[in-house]
Amino acid sequence: MKSMTAYGYSSYSSDEFFLEVEIKSYNNRYLDIYHNINSNLASFEEEIDQRIKEVAERGKVEISVKLKTLKNDGQLVVDKDLLQKYEDAFSNISNISGKSVSLSAADYLSIEGLMTYVQEKNPEIYREALFTTLDKALEQFNSAKLREGEATKADLYKLGKQIEDSNDKIKELFDGYEDYYAKLLLSKYEELKISEKLDENQFRQEVGSILVKYSINEEQIRLKTHLKEYFRLLDCNESVGKRLDFLMQEMNRETNTTASKSQIAQINIEAVKMKDAIENIREQIRNVE
Repeated sequence: MKSMTAYGYSSYSSDEFFLEVEIKSYNNRYLDIYHNINSNLASFEEEIDQRIKEVAERGKVEISVKLKTLKNDGQLVVDKDLLQKYEDAFSNISNISGKSVSLSAADYLSIEGLMTYVQEKNPEIYREALFTTLDKALEQFNSAKLREGEATKADLYKLGKQIEDSNDKIKELFDGYEDYYAKLLLSKYEELKISEKLDENQFRQEVGSILVKYSINEEQIRLKTHLKEYFRLLDCNESVGKRLDFLMQEMNRETNTTASKSQIAQINIEAVKMKDAIENIREQIRNVE
């Protein structure tokens, strides 16, 4: 089991450049990756995403890749066509005004787009350092997801046992409850039989109606089935967050039905305990991948 919240960091330095990778993730229904990657490394974005997908299936993942070059080996490139246009324009001004007008150094520097700094390095020279650093950050990131996930799993297991214990108590209470109503109905049957006021068909219908109305046997069986699947999912080495969320909806439905059918206060108390545990589980699994 993995948590959706985690953090990973790694850095690399050489005589030529410094590189750092930082990864954060938060709760999210799907996997969304947000990038803050140095422009010189933008061509690696798709490969970076593939590495992230190997360790994360859900969550909002923010990745920051910073690059600082320690040696400036680029060059300034002059836009000759743009320069010529400016010089022609100033020559026209001189001809029209009859005064000599020329461009100063400050004028050249103020012309937008006239000079561009070009980094001549091929991005491939960063590949090995980038992905070595990324893998180290992802290893730390994945370890944090697993560590958090194991802590969450332990809590989820305890909460599941609480539901299981309450359901067992409800079964015990309900077994006595069924015996009580069976004796009551049998007594009523004998009373009506003696008084010759018994309409047997109607009586059987009434008995059937009461058993359907108050029996929680089916709800208990379904809850046991759901709990078995719940504990199985906790031990799965895969993404289970969505399936656990659906399972909690089903368990909550059975618990609500049990509470609405029960006429015994002790059963209702146990049903409330189960609802509290289910709500706590739903809160916890919002962070499960």
